Amino acid sequence: MLSVSNVTSRYGRIEVLHGISLEVNMGEVVTLVGSNGAGKSTLLRAISGVQPVTSGSVRFDGQAIGKWRPHVRVARGISQVPEGRQIFAPLTVEENLQLGAITRRDADVAADLADMYETFPALGERRNNTAGMLSGGQQQMLAIGRALMARPKLLLLDEPSMGLAPVLVEQIFTVIGRLKERGLTILLVEQNANAALAIADRGYVIETGRIVTSGTGRELLNDERVRSAYLGV
Repeated sequence: MLSVSNVTSRYGRIEVLHGISLEVNMGEVVTLVGSNGAGKSTLLRAISGVQPVTSGSVRFDGQAIGKWRPHVRVARGISQVPEGRQIFAPLTVEENLQLGAITRRDADVAADLADMYETFPALGERRNNTAGMLSGGQQQMLAIGRALMARPKLLLLDEPSMGLAPVLVEQIFTVIGRLKERGLTILLVEQNANAALAIADRGYVIETGRIVTSGTGRELLNDERVRSAYLGV
């Protein structure tokens, strides 16, 4: 579904991605593991079109998407949950969710909205509250729900457990597991490497803008280097 080939990207004169290549197949959960500043979020932003690609190619569903604007990528099936959630705090929960469907022209938005409230009951209970009144965990659920309202083929999740209490982290990964069971394709960036690799079909390890190793989730969980560097073992 997604093929990233030799992608480089820079901020000004500083190159932060140095020839990144990875693939995500339909129905997979693929985890990208790495330390702060390794380039994980930059890569997701490059895939979603927010961050320019200097060289290399990104292909989605067999098509080169380098010239597609971000909103076109959303309409074609790529949806991102950004780091830090970035919800629209003054708007209500329901308005945030409706904005997730802004590129859609079908008649099923109301049904999908009801599905979000079933998936995230806390959001249904607070649908008329402003999003800024939600707890951190509820805001993360709202950010995921907003992305799902676009009906993506590929969901990009950037640090969904960041800043959350352990019980809320567990809830978030339960939701990711349910999305996986539905067959949604997910590229997950997550510093909680243990939880992320445990749920992943495959994973990549990125260091200073380069992929240094890859394998199944189980292989990376058992890799001594990965365990030492990222799993605290």
